[in-house]
This record gives sequence, structure tokens and C-alpha cells, in this order.
Amino acid sequence: MESEAEKTFHLFAAFGDSSSSGSSINNKNFTKLCKDCGIIDGKTVNNTDVDIVFSKVKERNARTINWNQFQMALRELGQKKFREKKSDEILELMFALMKDKSPVASGVTKAVAVGGVDRLTDTSKYTGSHKERFDESGKGKGKAGRDDTKENTGYVSGYKDAGTYDQKNK
Repeated sequence: MESEAEKTFHLFAAFGDSSSSGSSINNKNFTKLCKDCGIIDGKTVNNTDVDIVFSKVKERNARTINWNQFQMALRELGQKKFREKKSDEILELMFALMKDKSPVASGVTKAVAVGGVDRLTDTSKYTGSHKERFDESGKGKGKAGRDDTKENTGYVSGYKDAGTYDQKNK
């Protein structure tokens, strides 16, 4: 049975990488875990400390660390963060910081409806050829909405008697 800290480790290990199994974590996600869980506080533990500890516990040519190496890294960071605590308490305190945490997508751009933006993006008000690019619900038709369909009938557009050639020449 895996602990809460181990669940958090696996969530962050797989974050942003669809091919990851979640069994090992890279430096970027390790730093994100430390930020999101409050291990990095900017005073006793900062980004540089996290990078140094990660490099120290990982194997020479590896890019990731496993759960055991992760625990070693937490112990080392915990010694900086909780200087007055005993070494056997440190890992428990670090796990407590990780409890019920999951990766948050920060810095994600949200749509802003300022001034004319909402008016310009309202597809129900489009006219002419632009209106043909969207269906009734306002969803874009993609390439079908952009392509001009050409009729290869041999007649110029707008010709009233199109298709009557064979009838006239009999």
C-alpha cells in the first residue's frame, strides 16, 4: 500500500509527460513538486538548493530519480528546512508537506473578454463569407469552412442556363 507522499510523487512524476509511467521524476517536476508542496520557501530552501540536491542523489548519467532517491533528496532538503528537528522526524515532516497535493497548471493563459474581444469572437454576429466558416452552434468547420468549393461544370459562375447545352444542340 502506497503512502500519501508516494501518491503525490507519482502524480508529479507523470505531470506534463504522457509517456511517463510515474515511477521516476525528472528535475523539472521535482522542482515543481517542491514549489507546489511548500518545500521551497525562498529563505531556507530555494531553487538552487533543490537543483543541487537532485544532481547529488541521481545516478551519473540519469535524468530522473526513483522513489528511494527521492526520499534521500527529501531528507537532505529537510535538514536545511527543519534544522532544529531530529533526522528521523525530518522525512515525516516533509511527507506531511506533500499530503493531498497534486500538480497545478500555473501560468495557463485564460481568455479575456475586454472591450471588443467578446464582440469580435461572437460567431453569431458574423456575416457574409465569414459566417459560412461556423456551424449553428458557433463551432468552426475547420478546412471545410475555409475551402472555396469550385464547380467544374465548364460554365462561368452566375450563368443562368447552366446545363442546357445538350438540349439546345439537338
